[in-house]
Amino acid sequence: MAEVVEEPSFRNRTYIFKDRFHAGDLLAEKLREYEGREDAYVLAIPAGGVQVAFPLVKRLRLPLDLAVTRKLHVPWNREAGFGAVTWDGTIFLNEPLVSALGLTKEEIDSVVAEEKDEIRRRTKLFRGDKPFPDIRDKVVIIVDDGLASGFSMLATAKSIEERGTREIIVAVPTASLSAIDLLKPRVDKIVCLNIRTGPVFAVADAYREWYDLDDEDVVKLLSKLTKP
Repeated sequence: MAEVVEEPSFRNRTYIFKDRFHAGDLLAEKLREYEGREDAYVLAIPAGGVQVAFPLVKRLRLPLDLAVTRKLHVPWNREAGFGAVTWDGTIFLNEPLVSALGLTKEEIDSVVAEEKDEIRRRTKLFRGDKPFPDIRDKVVIIVDDGLASGFSMLATAKSIEERGTREIIVAVPTASLSAIDLLKPRVDKIVCLNIRTGPVFAVADAYREWYDLDDEDVVKLLSKLTKP
């Protein structure tokens, strides 16, 4: 069962962080024990996770790569998800929700195919032909800008685990308590500054300045990291 590290004074509060960069700075403080370690690696889930990871890897002097994972959207509501698929084809379904929604195999397969196409496009754009890093026996810190259901992070963690990592750490500024509970049996540590309970949760409510990132935003940040 994962160790959970939070900021108790942030529990159940909203609009904690100025923006994703500010959140990444605060997360870095909770991860200082990994600063400069040769056995540690950061993987960010684009797009929002890249902005959070940017100040984190700069301060901790750790390498950064991307874990391109996509939510499986409900066909009639793209904002809602019923699972996730990763860059290497790992699929996690929220089976109770799939059943409640009455989704057919054909509907699920269609959404999976669409998101796999998007993953291929994003992977090519963000990473080019660069092979995925060798993370065997590494401590891997997976970063995103927040967890609502937690299924995208769960799918990512499963893919990472199968690559022989020594330890998996989830690092996010904000998350629902239900997402934390979903992940606790599957990872080694969860660092989440702002845990919120209640029937309604939106990642955006943790940020005073919130906007959706586009592909160009991600490419610009990645190019800054590669410059000497």
